[in-house]
Amino acid sequence: MRAPSPTMLEVTTQRWVLTIGLIVALLALDLGLALLRPHVVGFREAVISSVFFVAVAVAFGAVFTAQVGSEFGSQYFAGYIVEKSLSVDNLFVFVIIMTTFAVPQIYQQKVLIYGIAMALVMRAIFIILGAALLELFSFMFLIFGLILVITAVQLYRHRDVDPDVADNGVVRLARKALNVTDGYHGGRLFTRSAGRRAVTPLFIVLLAIGSTDLLFALDSIPAIFGVTDEAYIVIAANAFALLGLRPLFFLVKGLLDRLVYLSTGLAMILAFIGVKLVLHWGHGVADSVPQISTNLSLAVIVVVLTVTTLASIWKVRRDPSTRAHAGSLTGRPSQDPPVDPRR
Repeated sequence: MRAPSPTMLEVTTQRWVLTIGLIVALLALDLGLALLRPHVVGFREAVISSVFFVAVAVAFGAVFTAQVGSEFGSQYFAGYIVEKSLSVDNLFVFVIIMTTFAVPQIYQQKVLIYGIAMALVMRAIFIILGAALLELFSFMFLIFGLILVITAVQLYRHRDVDPDVADNGVVRLARKALNVTDGYHGGRLFTRSAGRRAVTPLFIVLLAIGSTDLLFALDSIPAIFGVTDEAYIVIAANAFALLGLRPLFFLVKGLLDRLVYLSTGLAMILAFIGVKLVLHWGHGVADSVPQISTNLSLAVIVVVLTVTTLASIWKVRRDPSTRAHAGSLTGRPSQDPPVDPRR
């Protein structure tokens, strides 16, 4: 059994209800904007929406800190920054998927909001399972830490490679098992073709994004548990980081190619948090093993992201032909030609 923390966050039923209600309301707002008025998202709209979601996340953190204290407040902001930085890597893969399947711009925000909704559900499940495992088995801190260190090493080794959507097992199975139409059919997921029920390429795209979200959750959930083991903070930080992905996608998709050192920075952050988890486990075995504080974690994360961003800008200015990559855990490069979803 894991030894209890010196101070535990007490979360009332009212706080849970209000927080979940706020998250659902924001998701409904985002979903409504994407579904009720399908359109190509412009730069101005993307800026306003992105600033709005970041402002909501910061305001939530400020109120939360004022109510529960700076220690838990620092954990929330550290967790939010970790998840936000990892979500930018999600955007790389989203761009690759959208390009691979030649998704029309007018339908891209619909795909994104469905993908974000799926990610929220899957991560909530992983958070509940992760919290239960950490509560029952202290060695899970060691397991999570080693997973992050191994992931960091693989991501760093293949930092100049983009993942290949064609390697996605869910997509391959769907192509073989389902009747897929030629076109996007007004953005619908299901339709009829030659008198038969069929799915549109948009459905295959959602499968690709959903299964990719699942893989990202396997890394991001252990990462945030390295910052805090409070399930409430983990859920809140994840939710607010994911809710801003849709407008952020349209805001930065033209700039992602310039973040050439992002994969390197994320690999460093994952390795750092992995080591922190291993030390946390070791401290539970022997008091002489040092621990890394939340404030130090927050400082390291901010410094790494700042340095990698500035270094990326400097690199691109010196060599404008340089292109960023999402990074891959397998090292298999992506295919440049768009994939026919019916294959």
